[in-house]
Amino acid sequence: MENECDKCQSCKKKERSEGEYKRLINRLNRISGQINGIRKMVENSAYCTDILVQVAAANAALNSFSKELLAEHIRTCVADNIKNGNDEVIDELVATLQKMMK
Repeated sequence: MENECDKCQSCKKKERSEGEYKRLINRLNRISGQINGIRKMVENSAYCTDILVQVAAANAALNSFSKELLAEHIRTCVADNIKNGNDEVIDELVATLQKMMK
């Protein structure tokens, strides 16, 4: 029996629910707006600390996005693969976490 996480492992794609897709895209749209705002601040010669505060906010938003995506990955892909006997997904998760913590 093939589920969405089997597909994730074989072709490195994941079928997302409509709700998950909308949440992730909404977050990315907000982050994109923040980045565009930072660019405009630079173009308009905004004061350095004002720009840095906005950069910190954008970094926090990206971190929040990553946490949400990681949690969903663990709940779905990782859990389903372990249930189906594919323990290699644990090594993949560990490698991903190590990259995220650099």
